[in-house]
Amino acid sequence: AKDTKPELQFRSLLHRAGYRFRLHVRKLPGTPDIVLPKYRTVIFVHGCFWHRHVNCTNSTMPKTRIEFWESKFKATVERDQEKIEKLKSMGWRVIVVWECELGKDDEVLIRRISKELRGR
Repeated sequence: AKDTKPELQFRSLLHRAGYRFRLHVRKLPGTPDIVLPKYRTVIFVHGCFWHRHVNCTNSTMPKTRIEFWESKFKATVERDQEKIEKLKSMGWRVIVVWECELGKDDEVLIRRISKELRGR
């Protein structure tokens, strides 16, 4: 989905930090949430539940229809990995921001993103 609450929150943070970006560039694999052409970097803002953030309390397993959910989550994780590999093979740097990272300590998050954008 586009323009989710975590995505809007992160875009606001990134913009306040002085970064300018494009949104949902369809010509790139996976239509990344945020594209920073100047840094040849894409950013995906992932929800912990749907994209299965490892060791995250938001990444719970529903109690019913377990086989259905396992299959659905597995397909999502595999699709994410394929998109990331394609983008990297095209020379793009890929950053994943998790929903649980937002709102805790924005300064720490923006420092991490800035370091990755500078290639450290």
